[in-house]
Amino acid sequence: MHVRPGGAPSHVRRRRRPAGPVVRRVVAVAVGLAFLAPFWWVVTTSLARTSDVYRFPPSLLPHWHVANYARAWAAAPWPRLFGNTVLVAGATVVLAVLTSVLAGFAFGVLRFRGRTALFTVVLAVMMVPQTVLLIPDYVIAQTADLLDTYWIQILPWGASVFGIFLVRQFFAGLPTELFDAAELDGAGRLRMLWSIGVPLVRPAILIVALNVFLGSWNSFVWPFVMTSSPAVQPVEVGLATFYGAQGTDWTGLSAAVTFTTVPVLVLFLALQRHFLTGAYSTAGGLK
Repeated sequence: MHVRPGGAPSHVRRRRRPAGPVVRRVVAVAVGLAFLAPFWWVVTTSLARTSDVYRFPPSLLPHWHVANYARAWAAAPWPRLFGNTVLVAGATVVLAVLTSVLAGFAFGVLRFRGRTALFTVVLAVMMVPQTVLLIPDYVIAQTADLLDTYWIQILPWGASVFGIFLVRQFFAGLPTELFDAAELDGAGRLRMLWSIGVPLVRPAILIVALNVFLGSWNSFVWPFVMTSSPAVQPVEVGLATFYGAQGTDWTGLSAAVTFTTVPVLVLFLALQRHFLTGAYSTAGGLK
C-alpha cells in the first residue's frame, strides 16, 4: 500500500469529500419542497371532488376533476378582473419606480439641510401597520370621491418606502466622483440622474418594480374595502366569490387560486435571474 509522506494512504485521501456542498443541496431541496407543498396542495384540491376535500387522511395525488376549473371560471368575470389587475398594477409600478428613483437620488446623492431627519421620517412610515390607517383612509377616500375607482387602488401605493430605501442605498454606494465629473461638465441634476444614476441602479429598479407589482397583484384587503363594483375590482377580490353563507367552495376557490397565480409565477420565473442578480448586488450594478 502506497502511503504519501506525512499523510494518509492515497486511496483514503481520495475518498475524502467535503460534506458542505452535499448538505447545502439537501437543505435547498428540503426548503424548496417546503415552499412548493402549499401550492401542490392547492392544485390537488382544485382537481378533487367536493366530497374528497374533507376526507382523512387526505390524498396527495390529483383526481383530475377538471370540471372545477370550468365552474370556477364561470363564477366571476375573470377577463375583466384580470384587466383591472394589470391596469392597476402597471400604473402603480410606474408611479412607485418614478418616486423611488427621484427620492432615492435626493437622499443618496444630493446634500441638503435636514436630509437625515427627513429620511428617518420616511422610514418611520414602514413601522405603521396599514390596518391601523384603514378607517381614516376610507374616510379620506370617501371625502375625495375616490371610492370604487381605479385611482383609489393606484395613488396610495404610488410611493414605496421600501423602494425609496433600496434605491437610496444603491445611490449611496456609487462613487461620488461620477456625479462630480458630470457636474463639472455642466450636467444638471436631472441629466445626472437619468444619464448616469438610472443605468447604474437598474438592479434596484427591477427589484422595486417586481415587489410593487406582486404586492399590487396580491392585494386583497385594500381593494375589497375601497371598491364594490367588479368593473374596477382586481382578481384577488374576485376570489371572495367562493365564500358564502352556505360555506366555502374549496375546490372552486383552489381552481381560481391556481389560474390567478400562474401569471405571477411565470413572470417571476422569466425575470428571476435579473431579480436575484439585483438582490445580491452591493455596488448598484457597477462593474
